[in-house]
Amino acid sequence: MSDRLARLTLMRLAEPGDAVMGALVALRGPEAAVALVRQGAADAGLTRWFAATQGRLAGNPGSPVGDFGPPAGGPGPGGTGSEPLGEGFGSPGGRLSPRDGVRGPRDGSQEPRDPEPKGQEPRDGASGSSGDRPLPRDGSGAVRHKRSSVLGGRSGSGRSGADDGAGDGAGDGSGAARDGRLGARLDRMVASWAARLKTADPERDLAEGERIGARLVVPGDPEWPTQLDDLGDSRPYALWLHGDADLRFSCLRSIAIVGSRAATPYGAHVAAELGAGLSERGWGVVSGGAYGIDGAAHRGALAGEGPTVAVLACGADVAYPSAHQQLFAAIRARGVLVSECPMGAHPTRPRFLVRNRLIAALSRGTVVVEAAVRSGALNTAGHAIALNRHLAAMPGPVTSEFSAGCHRLIRQGRAICVTGPEEVIELAGSMGTDLAPEPRGPVLPRDRLDPESRKVVEVMPTRIGVGPATIAVAAGVDLETVLACLGGLAAAGYVERVSRGWRLRPDRPPGG
Repeated sequence: MSDRLARLTLMRLAEPGDAVMGALVALRGPEAAVALVRQGAADAGLTRWFAATQGRLAGNPGSPVGDFGPPAGGPGPGGTGSEPLGEGFGSPGGRLSPRDGVRGPRDGSQEPRDPEPKGQEPRDGASGSSGDRPLPRDGSGAVRHKRSSVLGGRSGSGRSGADDGAGDGAGDGSGAARDGRLGARLDRMVASWAARLKTADPERDLAEGERIGARLVVPGDPEWPTQLDDLGDSRPYALWLHGDADLRFSCLRSIAIVGSRAATPYGAHVAAELGAGLSERGWGVVSGGAYGIDGAAHRGALAGEGPTVAVLACGADVAYPSAHQQLFAAIRARGVLVSECPMGAHPTRPRFLVRNRLIAALSRGTVVVEAAVRSGALNTAGHAIALNRHLAAMPGPVTSEFSAGCHRLIRQGRAICVTGPEEVIELAGSMGTDLAPEPRGPVLPRDRLDPESRKVVEVMPTRIGVGPATIAVAAGVDLETVLACLGGLAAAGYVERVSRGWRLRPDRPPGG
């Protein structure tokens, strides 16, 4: 089996963002991972590796497995979906269930993480590694997204997974018993993948993709965006692309625009204006193709010259929502549709949340246009913070509950307040070159007068006329200056002579 067919198979076996499968692929490669699943059980070496790296989880079942997954309220396996969507947005990691080893929703008790220092831009070069493991960043200070703890416990702990396992084993009373439970958990995960393997047909998927005009890209291809390597073990195995635009080129200078599906007219207007403004300036727009803010952002981008990218939570051959079929057709003509799901896959709520990490990773920054406190857009904001991307929010009416999430991001210092495309480009663009102009008020004709003439105009009456001497006393200038100014002001149409002296012209507008 070739590397491409193996990755197509993995798309059928594991859900998007599965950190355990991602760690396995990074450890042994996609073809070996498929061969392991075909065996139906993990070998002794892999079981020892899994037990060693899961030692911390054995003593603390609530430890995070990866940095991606549903926020609090996300309906992962075992979740109810009744908790508020978007809570805990600063730390979008899922948790590992101590019983079945699959992702479940967090309990909401973990505090959001502080954002990493900003200023780093996504990489735009082709990957320099032929292997599957993501390349680390250089020593310039860029922060890579934390790797999942399945490869060695929490980042920065200073202890290896084996050391952690030793300590946790003592707490359980028997390290061997703990290793046996972890090995059984891995066997159950492999068995669940093996059940899906029976219906996987990568050659048929490849033919179906070619039939509809889609193309498959994998890590190492020229069109693969290397900034996706920041996702670590949650990096997609492959991507289906459907559209004329080049994905990597479209994302070099791009901004993600996200927000509520139940958008208000204000939110839809702002998103469309922002998308059009970015597109007119040559920036791409990345969003999710959903109702509300997503659709408005895509339509605005299509009005300009820049490309637009829609990241789907379903297969590339599934139009969801169905009412956006014409919008998706326009995006395919001017941009590209992106999916990490296999052909024919239908959207689920967890897939919507997991795909948000791609929206945040593909772009240089994310702008939340309109989001309530329970909005799923805050999940994308959490991924942007975790990936060290720029995060901005558009303010809305303080009385609108649909903008309460944006206001909270700004108030907590997690997002920069922006009001237009110029400010967004200044935030995510090149330092010193993409500066936004300072806002200024309108320049009135009176502002161009010299100081003496301005003093004279300010004291001129509007109804009755007064003599030059009275004007000089009121303005605090000498009589000769007043006489000199009156002639110029009369010629410019500011004042007029009447029977009893001078006054302002009644048809002159205020400030004119």
